[in-house]
Amino acid sequence: MIDVAAVYKKVIRATVFAGELPARFYRSVFRGTYPATVRQQLGAVVNNLVLHVHPTRVYDRSIKAQTTFGLGLICFYLFIIEWITGIFLMFYYEPSTGAAYGRILDLNYTITFGRVMRNLHRWAAEAMVVGVALHMCRVFYTGAYKPPREFNWVLGVSLLVLTLALSFTGYLLPWDQLSFWAVTVGTNIVSYAPVLGPWLRFILLGGETVGSDALLRFYTLHVIAVPAVTALIVNYHIWRVIKDGGLAHPSENRGADGEPLGQPQRSDSVVTTFPRVVYLELLVFLVLMVGLLAASLLFNAPLEEEANPLTPSNPSKAPWYFLGLQELVGYSAFWGGVGVPTLLMIYLVVLPYVDRRPAGIGIWFARERVVMISVWTVILLGILVTTALGIYFRGPNWNFYWPWENWPGPH
Repeated sequence: MIDVAAVYKKVIRATVFAGELPARFYRSVFRGTYPATVRQQLGAVVNNLVLHVHPTRVYDRSIKAQTTFGLGLICFYLFIIEWITGIFLMFYYEPSTGAAYGRILDLNYTITFGRVMRNLHRWAAEAMVVGVALHMCRVFYTGAYKPPREFNWVLGVSLLVLTLALSFTGYLLPWDQLSFWAVTVGTNIVSYAPVLGPWLRFILLGGETVGSDALLRFYTLHVIAVPAVTALIVNYHIWRVIKDGGLAHPSENRGADGEPLGQPQRSDSVVTTFPRVVYLELLVFLVLMVGLLAASLLFNAPLEEEANPLTPSNPSKAPWYFLGLQELVGYSAFWGGVGVPTLLMIYLVVLPYVDRRPAGIGIWFARERVVMISVWTVILLGILVTTALGIYFRGPNWNFYWPWENWPGPH
């Protein structure tokens, strides 16, 4: 005889056990139950591998959209997207002049989702350049580079340089006319640096011209060297944000007597990182992914005919983020290739160690910083104007043309 009662009890136990599996799995991964109380939420940040890079509490004002626009977080997400899509592309790419262009065609027309992944990689790279630049502007305009955050600003400057290096080294890999002549122009700009310029260009290209050695070196730099250094500095940069007191806040401002300026505001209240900040970060990621996927489905990454060293493009233009320098090189090779970039880098690195007055911190366009803000804005406008000239107003032989004018002859 079958003991119905015993079978019933076993079924109940199995059902209960199955129902507890999700909770057991959650506890095994996140080292505890879902944090419901404030104490548990603070502990979750300390105990969780992902969340431990966050402070346990943040100012309520710091997570408002208008405070940072999430630019630093967006840049981090873009870097992760670049890693993931880049690994996918590496499975199909071959860094040789005989095969590179054909592999790109395969990605576009043969491999499932290959075109979308390439588009996603390209547009995320372009967005990362813009995002890092905007993030630096946000930090400057809110005075968030002042003590104790001086060195983290310098780390940010290095990340801007590395972001440009990532984009530039990847620019050659499609091995089409656009990338070939853009890198030719870009490395020529490097050669204008006195003493070290020609040597640096030779090291980058592995010779005097853009060829198979250059493609292999750019590929190695793009997939190994530059990403590894960038990942290390990104992690250190995030860690320093926490150790330097989190995001800049107006409560850090001090008067001439060293006393805090103003009265405590409602925005001075703090919230726990989990769950509010974490959920906002997930929301930003979802919105970013939707936007990038939409762009990748609607707009294809540029691809011209295969690179031909005997048929130069006219005009031959550097990547768009170096067109400001190319425009200056048209007037003076020294100032475009050496003078302006060097002075700009010195200005960026020295800035937080010169402008140390604890006023205007965490406030957009603070009146106390009108001189520094004016200088930065003039520099920014100069970069934008020269870049726009290179993109829209330069035609064959680098002559000036209005955007609506037709260029003479073949181009």
